[in-house]
Amino acid sequence: MVSASYDSRRQALGLAWRFVSPYRWRVGAALLALIVTAGITLSMGQGIRLLVDQGFMTRSPELLNRSIAVFGVLTLGLAAGTFIRFYLVSWIGERVVADVRRAVFAHLLDLHPGFFEHNRGSEIQSRLTADTALLQSVVGSSLSMFLRSALMVAGGIVLLFVTNPRLTSIVVISLPLVLAPILIFGRRVRRLSRQNQDRVAEVGSYVAETLGQIKTVQAYNHQALDRQQFSSTVEQAFATARRHILQRAWLITLVIVLVLGAVAVMLRVGGMDVIEGRISNGELAAFVFYALVVGTSFGTISEVIGELQRAAGAAQRIGELLQARSEVRAPQPVPEALSERIVGRLALQGVSFAYPSRPERMVIDDLNLNVEPGETLALVGPSGAGKSTLFDLLLRFYDPQQGQISLEGVALRQLDPLELRRHFALVSQNPALFFGSIADNIRYGRPDASDEQVRAAARVAHADEFISQMPDGYHTRLGEGGLGLSGGQKQRLAIARAVLVDAPILLLDEATSALDAQSEHLIQQALPSLMQGRTTLVIAHRLASVQNADRIAVLEHGRLVAIGSHRQLIDSSPLYARLAALQFNLEG
Repeated sequence: MVSASYDSRRQALGLAWRFVSPYRWRVGAALLALIVTAGITLSMGQGIRLLVDQGFMTRSPELLNRSIAVFGVLTLGLAAGTFIRFYLVSWIGERVVADVRRAVFAHLLDLHPGFFEHNRGSEIQSRLTADTALLQSVVGSSLSMFLRSALMVAGGIVLLFVTNPRLTSIVVISLPLVLAPILIFGRRVRRLSRQNQDRVAEVGSYVAETLGQIKTVQAYNHQALDRQQFSSTVEQAFATARRHILQRAWLITLVIVLVLGAVAVMLRVGGMDVIEGRISNGELAAFVFYALVVGTSFGTISEVIGELQRAAGAAQRIGELLQARSEVRAPQPVPEALSERIVGRLALQGVSFAYPSRPERMVIDDLNLNVEPGETLALVGPSGAGKSTLFDLLLRFYDPQQGQISLEGVALRQLDPLELRRHFALVSQNPALFFGSIADNIRYGRPDASDEQVRAAARVAHADEFISQMPDGYHTRLGEGGLGLSGGQKQRLAIARAVLVDAPILLLDEATSALDAQSEHLIQQALPSLMQGRTTLVIAHRLASVQNADRIAVLEHGRLVAIGSHRQLIDSSPLYARLAALQFNLEG
């Protein structure tokens, strides 16, 4: 347990230094300003002593004015130093958090999709927002307060000894009484801090998941149950937070009682020393000032240490994201290179694959398949036969556990995934559209495309007509996920995006499934010209849409059970013949 706690703290410090170190000069300036302001604050104790002994007690206006002037200079110096410290520390906090968010997001974009099977996207979002906000608060405020308080405690104790060693012994004796509850409760606070952050992340995850599927929620009248479940999640987060707050409250209360109790004892002893003439009024006033400085600084440390512990937990969770490694990476030291324009020859040899979340079930099982350049190959079969998984493997979202997939005779494992995917254009069954304009969504795979090229692609996909009827045309802003468009319109925009990419290999996953009869007819007319000169793989449940494919591969349980033309398969494949009979009888 101790070793794990030490490792987590070391990990948190390492992560903090990684992002703070580029700004070490500003950190140095902030520390210098912090030391100067702490020194000025401690010097005020001597100013108080002079003010009392040489100002009030001597009844001399000249000495009083001189003491006030010294006090005023110290005040101005403290104000200037505080301004510099606050600005630099706050700047560092905001800058570091911006860098952390950018680094985490950039890292997440390169992780293979399997990572997101085991980690909820909404929880990752919470880490990227809530945890980094906590880091900003600590780096930009709490850490500075902790360091300043630590300096004040150290400097205050030294000056207490200089002012009056006898009285200081009372404060020193009380220190273990103050440190003991900090250590005891601090350990509990650290454990509850991690639990509290996890509960908060769960709340954020539930909100994102539910609101992201709000139509389904309302369609099934699930609101009441969602309210109940969300309320339960919130209450669990509150219960953890309450325990965390209770431990911190006890910690602060004990520190205040013990510190101020020691100050009261010190005042009793010091007051008797003044009465008996062993110390001056100014020395007692200065000693009380330093004692209060030490006491309040201890109180600040006890408060801030909880924030630092929470930040350590947040840094640990962010570090876990940054340490996650993609299982699909470019080979080292140098990946293979393909020509600028490939012909699109694909080969699968003995390919077997199971998803990491279900390793016991082979989705693709010993599959052998060759796809010739310029060929249109349709993939058909029952749901769960492995058709969409085959696309995942071709795009190298995953690597097969056995066998090899090659492009132009080069194994996909030998290619950089970025280089590989440049040669593919994907139209998925559920098209992904993003918040932004229609033009931005069409040029998603080719950001440098001109407006005319965007329109040309939309015309091929028969999307130009409905786009032109919109109030702002191609500049019309879409809601999240294409909210406001019909299924057919979304699909046509996805097809236009694939047209614009102009890749040598097309992957069409039920590309016309969401279209009405008229739109499907238009798309079917456009697809031949789109496929011309390209290798095309088409996933289809509706056999009528792939009857004219060069070849049709029939998959079942991840295996290739038959391949040939529509006519050949009707005669040679019982599975295909049964599917065709069912569909054409229904459609007839």
